[in-house]
Amino acid sequence: MGHGVPELVLELNGRTWTLDPSRPYTLGRDPQGDLVFEDARVSWRHATVSFDGRSWVVEDHGSTNGTFVRGGRIQRLEIGPGTALHLGNATDGPRVNVSAAQAPVAQPQQQPYAAQGANQAWGPPQAANPPQPGWQQPQAAAPQIPQQGQGPGVGAGAPPVYGDRSPTTFHQFSLGRVMRIGRALENDLVVSDLQVSRNHAEFHSTPDGRMEIRDLGSHNGTYVNGQPIAKGGTQLLGPTDIVGVGHSTFRIVGDRLEEFVDTGEVSFSARHLTVTVDGGKQILKDVSFGVPEKSLIAVIGPSGSGKSTLLKALTGYRPANQGDVLYDNRNLYKQFAELRQRIGLVPQDDILHKELTVNKALKYAAKLRFPADTTAAERDARIDEVLRELKLDIHRGKKVTSLSGGQRKRVSVALELLTKPSLIFLDEPTSGLDPGMDRDVMQLLRGLADDGRTVLVVTHSVAELAICDKLLVMAPGGAVAYFGPPEEALNFFGYDTWADVFSAFENYRDYDWAGRWKGSQHYQMYAADIDAIAPQSVQMPPMQAMRPPKPQGWMSQFVTLVRRYTSVIASDKGFLALSVILPVVLGSVSLLIDSGNDLLPNPVNPKTGRIIPNGTATTVLLILAVGACFAGAANSVRELIKERVIYERERATGLSRSAYLMSKVFVLGLVTLFQGLLVGVIGFSSREIPAEGLVLKSAPLIELCLPIMALGFTSMMFGLIISSLVKTAEKTMPLLVMFAIIQVVFTGCLFALNGSIGVNQFSYLMPSRWAVAAAGTTLDFNRISPPADGGDNDPLWEHTVGAWGMDMFALIVLGVICGFFVARFLRRHEPEVMRK
Repeated sequence: MGHGVPELVLELNGRTWTLDPSRPYTLGRDPQGDLVFEDARVSWRHATVSFDGRSWVVEDHGSTNGTFVRGGRIQRLEIGPGTALHLGNATDGPRVNVSAAQAPVAQPQQQPYAAQGANQAWGPPQAANPPQPGWQQPQAAAPQIPQQGQGPGVGAGAPPVYGDRSPTTFHQFSLGRVMRIGRALENDLVVSDLQVSRNHAEFHSTPDGRMEIRDLGSHNGTYVNGQPIAKGGTQLLGPTDIVGVGHSTFRIVGDRLEEFVDTGEVSFSARHLTVTVDGGKQILKDVSFGVPEKSLIAVIGPSGSGKSTLLKALTGYRPANQGDVLYDNRNLYKQFAELRQRIGLVPQDDILHKELTVNKALKYAAKLRFPADTTAAERDARIDEVLRELKLDIHRGKKVTSLSGGQRKRVSVALELLTKPSLIFLDEPTSGLDPGMDRDVMQLLRGLADDGRTVLVVTHSVAELAICDKLLVMAPGGAVAYFGPPEEALNFFGYDTWADVFSAFENYRDYDWAGRWKGSQHYQMYAADIDAIAPQSVQMPPMQAMRPPKPQGWMSQFVTLVRRYTSVIASDKGFLALSVILPVVLGSVSLLIDSGNDLLPNPVNPKTGRIIPNGTATTVLLILAVGACFAGAANSVRELIKERVIYERERATGLSRSAYLMSKVFVLGLVTLFQGLLVGVIGFSSREIPAEGLVLKSAPLIELCLPIMALGFTSMMFGLIISSLVKTAEKTMPLLVMFAIIQVVFTGCLFALNGSIGVNQFSYLMPSRWAVAAAGTTLDFNRISPPADGGDNDPLWEHTVGAWGMDMFALIVLGVICGFFVARFLRRHEPEVMRK
């Protein structure tokens, strides 16, 4: 014992331990611990006793059943002679007696707020209704989140697995044996989880006695310490390595395999999260809090307090510049590829297609999120289970758009529950709902937490905060103003209503709300342990390792997306009608033009010896080209923006960006090509056209329609660019009109483009230039509309097969370039942690 350090002796069942202040002592069921308990109520790694440099303390590690002193549950407490610790139960749990020659006993403090110190500020200047001096501080602190590296039975430096929980199952190994994991019943380890493939992975023992894990081509991937191994690849395992398969985690200890199943008993904590934007402005400032398992947490605060930024930081959509987000002691940012499967996110906007029925929307979601080897019966059974849990089974045949706001939010929650997440985030789920629906949604979330999930909800509504376990109040500027039980929050601020609190935030924006919080007794009770850990910069692994495996192959995703999108379009009768009426009207408008010589060159003027220009042909082609441009762009200009929230969420769950984009291109392309054909047939068939085509000798009508169809397709790709760039759907219409007008100018029908330096070169970027040129080669535009001043003919209008082919090729290349840019712009709407 060092000089001045009080001696401490622990006594358990007649045995005594004299404690050395230089090291901590572990209490729990772990056989490798210092004080080992056989009682099932004691957690695997229950608590530690250590000397902190000033006194001896006992620290509970988020144990399931708690540590008690004098009947009160404690988290961290100074102890001394005469203290009696009860583990697992306040009355009859295993008892550890503390004795020593010196060091006074420190009992749990109970101070009225009035005694917390003369310098304690109860609110901003002139704050009304301070707490009454007789109000007593609660005795029990919130469950503390275990610190990183304090997993069960893990050696020094080993990654934690599940806090202090003991393994769910043990499996014995024998030398040379292969142990296969999967969903199918013939596996050695059967994991009844639809996130797991039928034959997922194998454990092998090597000749030198080491172990390795081999992926069997699984759909959702096999992970070692949170990082995916190559599909079909192998990796040697060390004594501290953790293997993740679906919701199960495995660790090799000696000759046995320990399995931990994530059943929702997970802790979650944020430590020193700081988000800085361009210019150095902090929009989230040093946010720390810990969430106990199976709890409901509400996050409130005024506009500009960083609630949305916090949600993005907590889910990995936009990782914090500094700090850590820990999912049961596992770094979410570094292990996002695996942990994304355990987290559900319900954005403010619905994450489903409202045109579909509830049942069909969930079926397509299940098809995309579950491995390709799941059967339709397995997916249907899970859908039925979720619908029954959320009391939606009676609405399964209704279209989502016909449901009430509260019921639609339930369907969004149901979609997330398909994969059985342990942690669910919701962003403003009660926005726009009446008070009755507000209560229904919050009670739904309360039920989800009671059923074994941790639920964190960002909300503006303060009517139902009482049903939450903890409340996080954000102050203007992105700092924490309060974290603790909701029933104590108003007393903490010293106001009668939340309206008063929010007014105080607005009126005293320069007040140090975070400093007031950190100087309070509540902070010591509910956040000091989490906050005490020094902040760290997020060290991201190589970004290629952050690309999570896709649950479905590319073609499977593409087919599912095409089927879903086709179902959405087929259920929208208005869109179908407009898709036919619009090209019919646009094509018919061209019939109003006088026929003249229709679309053939006029004869030569006998007086001048020059061809008489045929204005009818250029006017008709101008109208048809503009109609195809407008119809094609109108088809797609809203498609990506209206599905942005759906895409963001599905991308985070493994959706292929290219499969999503190609499904849009395929379905919209077919619709647009049909419309282009309709416009061309109506515009050309009733007029006199050349008897023979350049390329399609016997089908000049089809040859004239092909450029119109290709123009509609390329314009549709330009529409997708607009849709991927805008922030709101309302901004698409002005851009659509501007696009159509620009195409009119650069068709070459209004004025000669050839020979106009700069203007002609710029026109090469316009699809209408190439489409009109391709049709013009067939009609021989250089004869129909020769240069008025006797200048050079337009080479794009030459009446040759080569010119027609070049014009069509350029039109297609423009469409491909547009597709490339759309794919790049889509990256901006993905979780930042997934971007290359």
